Amino acid sequence: MKVLVVNNAVPFIRGGAEELADNLVRRLNGLDGVEAELLRIPFAWEPADRLIEEMLIARSMRLYNVDRVIALKFPAYLIPHHDKRLWLLHQFRQAYDLHTPGEGYLGDARGTEIRDAIRAADNRCFAEARRIFVNSPVTQDRLRRFNSVASTVLYPPLNDGELFTGGAYGDYIFAGGRVGPGKRQHLLVEAMARAPANLRLVVAGPPDNDDYAAQLTALVAEKGLTDRVTLAFGFHPRERIAEWVNGARACAYLPYDEDSLGYVTMEAMSAGKAVVTVTDSGGLLEIVNATTGAVVAPDPAALADALARVSRDADKLGAAARTLWASKKITWEDTLATLLA
Repeated sequence: MKVLVVNNAVPFIRGGAEELADNLVRRLNGLDGVEAELLRIPFAWEPADRLIEEMLIARSMRLYNVDRVIALKFPAYLIPHHDKRLWLLHQFRQAYDLHTPGEGYLGDARGTEIRDAIRAADNRCFAEARRIFVNSPVTQDRLRRFNSVASTVLYPPLNDGELFTGGAYGDYIFAGGRVGPGKRQHLLVEAMARAPANLRLVVAGPPDNDDYAAQLTALVAEKGLTDRVTLAFGFHPRERIAEWVNGARACAYLPYDEDSLGYVTMEAMSAGKAVVTVTDSGGLLEIVNATTGAVVAPDPAALADALARVSRDADKLGAAARTLWASKKITWEDTLATLLA
């Protein structure tokens, strides 16, 4: 069977979706009788009118010598094929729950027309798909509410779970993943100014833009935290990320309304580390709670208190986190069998 995985491509932006696509292809190619490749479709959402062109480009593409398509993200999932399975990581949310008429992106009359065009294209695509899987109950609920489409939750497995085996509980909180306003690392830096003086913070990952990286750097200096906060911007080998996670006292992840459990969360729990997050972080609230970490308001004072509490009970909370993650039994073997069935 020849399987084509299709995803969008925003140059020089890499996150969980890109990691998932690469590892899905690699795992598929490890199966007898399966050949897999990745097709990435260039994507930009500004100017907004470009979205119409990109949808038309995707819909006009024709795939040959492909037995099955596994499509991940908008607008790449619009590419037609007779045997297409969607593994929906999220829709173009600016046309759904993040759309506010009269305000911001797509907020004017033309924006509403573009939103309606996106929804129409999505609905056509969803009707054509053989199966629709989603990465979390959050994505499933959005699809049901806005498109009246049923789906099956298929959690993405850890890509390299063998690296995240745990270790000693060090003196630092680790915050991995993309670095940007939507991940709110600035709240962690502000919290560190109120956290116990013997606790450090390591932020490691590629910045979404230079402005936010500069903002974090300036904030660390302003708060007098240069000796307690490490900003390791950029891409790092997976082995290095695993070292940081395995040696952390706990991990922190503060995305705004994340669709999925989040790789940062999954890696931490696999390594037996508690996770600190906030009340509006979205999908990861399915597994992060007072037993496996801490969930507090997105406020520096509340976060400082949470960091202190989690640090005191790092081993107990970390053990509970590992047990909960193991109970999910999310494996690549089962995932591939589902996608190929």
